[in-house]
Amino acid sequence: MNAKTYSPKASEIERRWWLVDAEGQTLGRLASVVATKLHGKDKPTFAPHMDCGDFVSVVNASRIEVTGRKLEQKEYYHHSGYPGGLRTTILAKEMEKHPDRVIEQAVRGMLPKTKLGDHMIKKLKVYAGPEHPHASQQPQAWELTESLTGKAAS
Repeated sequence: MNAKTYSPKASEIERRWWLVDAEGQTLGRLASVVATKLHGKDKPTFAPHMDCGDFVSVVNASRIEVTGRKLEQKEYYHHSGYPGGLRTTILAKEMEKHPDRVIEQAVRGMLPKTKLGDHMIKKLKVYAGPEHPHASQQPQAWELTESLTGKAAS
């Protein structure tokens, strides 16, 4: 028996656009399912050495939820590269100023830390409000179910 391993060619990869409403979703659970979609792991043609994923637009980023006391306790770090250049921000202030960056950082942390991961994160579009400029791509609404997010249906 001579079975060959299938490896998709770049020309064979079909990319779709998905629209996710982040309202009421938990930050980490939302980020993990979005990262899976960006990576393409949900497709039967997945190959770990290629970017097989789809485009994902996330709207209502300012309405995500976090559990516990993360709003006061979770800190984001940034260093300028100069001595004494460490800057910290708590999640509550980051949500006020740039709620889109919170989701982008959470998803980025779940993608590969390589050039491939840099390419994947460019397919993520996050918007604080309900409007998005991707209507011409005809994104499909992607309802996050209880099994994906771990939330009980109410």
